[in-house]
Amino acid sequence: MTEEIQSTADAHPEWETLQTFAARRAPVAEHLAAGKSVRAKHPRSGFGEYVQRRRGDAALEIIQAQNATRVASLVPVRMARMLASPFAYLRGSAAVMAADLARTPSSGLNVYACGDMHLLNFGLFASAERNLVFAINDFDEVHPGPWEWDLKRLAASAAVAAIFLGGDRDHARAAAFACGEAYVRRIRRYAQMGYLETWYDLIDEETILALASPQQRRYARSIIDKARARGPVRALERLTEEVDGRPRIIEDVPLIVRETRLPNGLPIGEALDIMLRSYLASLPLDRQHLLSRYRIVDVARKVVGVGSVGTSCWLALFEGLDSSDPLLLQVKEAQPSILAAHVDHKLEISNQGRRVIVGQRMIQGSPDIFLGWGPNAGDTGLRDFYVRQLADMKGGIRLLEGDVAALGSIDAYCRLCGWALALAHAKSGDPAMISGYCGRSHAIPDALVSFAMAYLEQTLRDHDRLAVAVRAGRVAVANAKEAGIG
Repeated sequence: MTEEIQSTADAHPEWETLQTFAARRAPVAEHLAAGKSVRAKHPRSGFGEYVQRRRGDAALEIIQAQNATRVASLVPVRMARMLASPFAYLRGSAAVMAADLARTPSSGLNVYACGDMHLLNFGLFASAERNLVFAINDFDEVHPGPWEWDLKRLAASAAVAAIFLGGDRDHARAAAFACGEAYVRRIRRYAQMGYLETWYDLIDEETILALASPQQRRYARSIIDKARARGPVRALERLTEEVDGRPRIIEDVPLIVRETRLPNGLPIGEALDIMLRSYLASLPLDRQHLLSRYRIVDVARKVVGVGSVGTSCWLALFEGLDSSDPLLLQVKEAQPSILAAHVDHKLEISNQGRRVIVGQRMIQGSPDIFLGWGPNAGDTGLRDFYVRQLADMKGGIRLLEGDVAALGSIDAYCRLCGWALALAHAKSGDPAMISGYCGRSHAIPDALVSFAMAYLEQTLRDHDRLAVAVRAGRVAVANAKEAGIG
């Protein structure tokens, strides 16, 4: 066992529990049969169960509890983004759904679950070999947990997205079914593949284009071309301006703010020095050497996403040979996973940034070369964090409210997401046992539709409840321009 694998095993006692390596030496047929036998205790008929709840402000209380740990001045931005639509609300309320999923039947088969699985948490990114790959792209909540929680959240997001685009309940059902059908079909394929073959499998641009219809292919090609054009230089043009001959990050208050001190008074320069030293220690020696060639030229706080708004997130601009050789790193606070409170399996990881990166490396397959983490730095006010490149050939689908034309492609996109989720679960769990439980019929996809439609109604009700709280003045929201949704 290499030093790296040994250190991973030592740091993660759950590794053996999740992978059950010794048991996995058994023939695939035995694992398929073992998965099928789970149905006796956890029937597939229960997979679609969800009882809608008239819970008053219970969901809002979960969100407000999260807000208490966020940058106070940014909480109104978060709430404004969640208020924008039921789909935005679903994206921002992963903690609420985790609590709801914990009340549903579970097969007991664990994977490294994403924890915040929805249609916009997938996208294109550049592998280390500079190839474009489609996969999950958000790992803030990654944690060992039931595989079906990810799939149910994905299907629910598909149903809500279909309505958001202007579709009806039939469109919502079809989108949810597409997620489940693709997942079941692909996890069955991964059950028959070797471990290395699965590990190296990926969804590249040629695969995406080959699966698309002629009309979808044109749209997919445009997204791929835009992703290829995105990179540090293009991002530099968009995010910076020249001041005294040097690039400086453009402020866009309150979304991008250049600050000189942390809230506790620590100068940003001193905080960055502490952060970079601890982050460097998490990188392999070759990446340390590469990063040492760059020098930092500017830093600013940046708001990202919906559910993440209010967590500390910084954009660090580095320069190599000259201004034409930029590197943009995102330094993001890592809080405990929302799944942690709802699963029996506890990770023996003290650093939340490391949890995020270990999870990403395990289930994404082609993570960027600068992934790393750093520890909570005590009285400096620096919490656990992780680091990744901000702009490196990244791209993805855009879902615009009322875009009925996009409904023609939503099912194909949902099938792609279902495939990517199956690949992630196959890398970290036992695909044969999951496939054995799912079977070959449409039992799971059909049940998934029932769950998704019930949770669609729950989401609409919860979003309405948030709107009532805003109108009553109990929840403060930023205006559209301040929230970046105008």
